[in-house]
Amino acid sequence: MKSKGVRHERLDDVAVRTHQIDGVGAVVAERLLALSWPDGVTIMDVGIGGIHMVQELMGGVDALVVVDAVDLGLDPGTVVVQRPDVADVSDLSAAQRRDELADMHFATPERALMLARALGVLPSTTLIVGVQTTDTQRVGRGLSRPTGAAVQAAVDEVIRIVGDLSG
Repeated sequence: MKSKGVRHERLDDVAVRTHQIDGVGAVVAERLLALSWPDGVTIMDVGIGGIHMVQELMGGVDALVVVDAVDLGLDPGTVVVQRPDVADVSDLSAAQRRDELADMHFATPERALMLARALGVLPSTTLIVGVQTTDTQRVGRGLSRPTGAAVQAAVDEVIRIVGDLSG
């Protein structure tokens, strides 16, 4: 697990959101929802509609943990924790803003986080728990074998992060 550079602080309201490309977010969310969580921790599966995540962030949270499939060129099944580099919408041209933000029904986590930042609702503590998949463009049902094998490691990583943030 890679969690280098992650700052830990006590927070009262932690939101864990999952995003689904190959289904890993939904499977992790299902396992997380089966667990007991302290008050102030919300688990939500937002599927591929990132705008829902932004709407939820408008209620205010102290921290955000997003679980998603990633393609970082690592071995399939590798679980990583990253602090995302979220683009500032004001740095984009009008054409880039249209390209990046026009279709929120198919909002990638990057686009949703960019919109949340532009709206001033992105928490300063935002982390991505990423699971390296075999192919982020793969269409089909079920997880690839390496991704499926990494689900519990992703769950454990979220539990660790939430514990660090709320403890």
